[in-house]
Amino acid sequence: MKFGRLEGAGQVGLAEAPEPAPGPGEVTVALAGCGICGTDLEKLRGNYQSAGILGHEPAGRIARVGGGVRGLAVGDRVFVHHHVPCYSCEVCARGDYTFCPTYSKTNIDPGGFAETFRVPRENVDRGAVLRLDPSVDWATATLLEPAACALTAIHRVGLPPNARVVVLGLGPVGLLYARLLRTLGAAWIGGTEISPLRRAAAERGGIDRTVDPRTEGAVEAAVADSTGGQGADLVVVATGHPSVVRSATEIVRRGGTVNLFGLPEAGSRLDADLQRLYLRGIRLIPSYATTEPDIAEVHRLVATGALALSDLVTHHFPIGEIGAAFGLAARPAEAIKVVVTGPAFSPGR
Repeated sequence: MKFGRLEGAGQVGLAEAPEPAPGPGEVTVALAGCGICGTDLEKLRGNYQSAGILGHEPAGRIARVGGGVRGLAVGDRVFVHHHVPCYSCEVCARGDYTFCPTYSKTNIDPGGFAETFRVPRENVDRGAVLRLDPSVDWATATLLEPAACALTAIHRVGLPPNARVVVLGLGPVGLLYARLLRTLGAAWIGGTEISPLRRAAAERGGIDRTVDPRTEGAVEAAVADSTGGQGADLVVVATGHPSVVRSATEIVRRGGTVNLFGLPEAGSRLDADLQRLYLRGIRLIPSYATTEPDIAEVHRLVATGALALSDLVTHHFPIGEIGAAFGLAARPAEAIKVVVTGPAFSPGR
């Protein structure tokens, strides 16, 4: 079978391996589609400290079932979460599941960009294999994990009643975050994005106002105008550029929250007036990754029609063209979400 892997700085290519077999308590999945995430692109650029396996947004059909597995059968349409916490350590007892020492050690084999991949027993046991509702198409299924990362962040920072929120960076995950905010009842949502294609997707999804951050003073003016000069209750930094974090601290209201959501480049530093942050009572809260309950909740929102996502997938590439897929995913002016497809893919469901 074919699978995608890093082949050195700036290169992703295909390798061949025997099709994996499930052990006791495990399953294997034939790939339908796996989205290219910003962290995949950062691994390619060498900017991610936890570089390694590529592909963590996979959906497909159960190919084989190992001994002892209950509730899953060959042919089931599923989404698979790549990381699971132990749910038993002190970190998990505090509710910080994505920071559990076990979390990053669990993963699908050999990754989400594989024609067939193996799901370890701990992932199966802890609910990481989610059976898809018939109404959830493949495109939407590949977006469940990044959308759930946004939901985890919202739970972590809290969403005040009648919240006024700004999302800085309307790439794929910023767009997902913004649409969730709309579904969950935010009163006003603004966003910044260079790409006209992505600004249009934001407005199509019900975002109140988008601006091009390259226009000097445009972000500050839009926020001041929309909040009566008070600033946003929550500012989401959905990009990794350090300068954007500083901008976020300037447009958030007194006592407001800045959510560090996008992956910063390794070695990044925050250049901000700490006394000013202190006197204004600004909260800086990072959020990383997600867990099975939040993925299941996003799935429920999609299946009930409360959240629409599939239009954010703009391009599909067969796994044999994974290099071209990564190239396009890195060009925000031309694409929103790019998905790599496998043997189980068919249009729709």
